[in-house]
Amino acid sequence: MAENTIDQLERIIRSDEDIPAQRAAELSRMLDEPPIQDVVALVERSVSTRAAVILRLLSRQRSIAVFDALDAAHQADLIGALQSSDVYEFFGELDPDDRVSLLDELPAEIADQLLRNLDPSERDITGVVLGYPRRSIGRRMSPEIPNLYSGMTVGETMAYLRSSAEDIETIYLLPVIGQDRKLLGVLSLRALFTARDEQKISELMNKPIFANAHADAEETARWFMPLDLLAMPIVDDSDRLVGILTFDDAQDILEEADDEDTARSGGHEPLQQPYLSTPLFKVVRSRVVWLLVLAVSALLTVQVLDTFEDTLAAAVVLSLFIPLLTGTGGNTGNQAATTVTRALALGDVRKRDIGQVMWRELRVGLILGSLLGVLGFLGAWAVYGLPIGIVIGSTLLLVCMMSATVGGAMPIVAKVVGADPAVFSNPFISTFCDATGLIIYFLIAKSVMGL
Repeated sequence: MAENTIDQLERIIRSDEDIPAQRAAELSRMLDEPPIQDVVALVERSVSTRAAVILRLLSRQRSIAVFDALDAAHQADLIGALQSSDVYEFFGELDPDDRVSLLDELPAEIADQLLRNLDPSERDITGVVLGYPRRSIGRRMSPEIPNLYSGMTVGETMAYLRSSAEDIETIYLLPVIGQDRKLLGVLSLRALFTARDEQKISELMNKPIFANAHADAEETARWFMPLDLLAMPIVDDSDRLVGILTFDDAQDILEEADDEDTARSGGHEPLQQPYLSTPLFKVVRSRVVWLLVLAVSALLTVQVLDTFEDTLAAAVVLSLFIPLLTGTGGNTGNQAATTVTRALALGDVRKRDIGQVMWRELRVGLILGSLLGVLGFLGAWAVYGLPIGIVIGSTLLLVCMMSATVGGAMPIVAKVVGADPAVFSNPFISTFCDATGLIIYFLIAKSVMGL
């Protein structure tokens, strides 16, 4: 039933005609039938103007829930299509960290206007998150935390939590502070439930695992996730409690980072919102810069071919193997770069490990190149003779060794200079290996064949 309703709604929403006013009530009822995840998916597949119509047709609580489930970039696209009253209401219902993510996607004047229309107390807690640098964990924490002091009893703590639970991000892991707001420990809800009312919470708290608000968000999320904690306190440089990071927020950070790495390793910028709802020119903009960079860098390959034009003219058969050699070099480099980029993200490899990584990848390239080189030698020898077989086999060996070593090193070099390892990855490595591989190829051919 729900699937049929969604199909009907999608046909209506995607039609070029305006939705008649008399059908608005009917559509509103239809939108209340499917599960909320289906409505979110419908909004994500719709352009901003139609998505705004869907949100306005939904009931208040349902529309707020759907808007909250969208990516920040998608929310920003919807701001211009929604009525001002809707925008202010949706913005006010977001959690402080989600508000900041949305503000980062908006022009400054619109962001200022939204902040001015916030309730003063909500504006203050949003300002706490805004005060930390982009990409820091402070920017992704929630400042909505309980004020539990070590001298409180279990009974006092339970009464406090009952009265303020609606204003707290999570009650399942509770930071405990001293009078100076310095973090002293953490307390689980289980420990509270099983303790006597007169016990001090200082007797129940455990040693805290915490992070500094200025720490890198992705790095913090990477080491936090394997700990299987529901949440973690965030402190400032003086160890004062300023917020809390929940498991789901850490998961979102890693998902965004992985999406960004995947996109950049494929030679384009991440869209940051569902494909069908992304404006056409935004899709073009995400790809065109990379295409221009790669087109310019590919001129290196053209220059190499021009330099060895006489060698190609003397042995035209050499041109037949160029796609094989360049493709093998690029793929070998990409494999190494992808593996090391992932290892960097997980913390398995550090910047000082570059020598160890290069030595390891050199040996991997030697083994791969030996296998491919033998196959290339036998195939080329059988068809084109011994000299060509030696050239192809030797080139495959050296190209694999060179490509694997360079591919393994470049993500670490990127990390050292403060760039995104994914940016230094596949597109640039392919171009570098193409040009360098051809130089190796023609130098071997000239030496072996006496050209």
